[in-house]
Amino acid sequence: MKTIGNIIWHIPFLGFINATIVYLFGLILTATVIAAPLGLGLIEFGKFLYWPFGNAMVSKKNLDVEQNPIWKAYSTIIMVLYFPFGLILAIFAVFEVIGTFITIIGIPVALVVAKSLGTYLNPVNKKCVPSSVADEIKQNIT
Repeated sequence: MKTIGNIIWHIPFLGFINATIVYLFGLILTATVIAAPLGLGLIEFGKFLYWPFGNAMVSKKNLDVEQNPIWKAYSTIIMVLYFPFGLILAIFAVFEVIGTFITIIGIPVALVVAKSLGTYLNPVNKKCVPSSVADEIKQNIT
């Protein structure tokens, strides 16, 4: 089922174009060094968009990944500066979910975009992991 969902995401809806644009934009932002936390988050988001059915985006704090406190503080500053842009992207994504959910073939695409609303809003310190890992994290949190 995951493979069929990914095929529908990539073939009629050209999800690979969206994934490539996000991934390349993340590489460019990482190369600027100033926006590196945002760029790294977008690279992970691009990885997610290449195989959205079978992967999930989770926060690094839920993965128990130790981070340098200076990097964590800098990431927070970048996250605050990115927030207005992320809010605009998330609003557009909500309209995309509504628009694609109207058609039957668009429902898988709507699910992918709905799953990634939080990442549109804030890609900083997010990691793309297999869905099984994300499910295990959810079970450990609750």
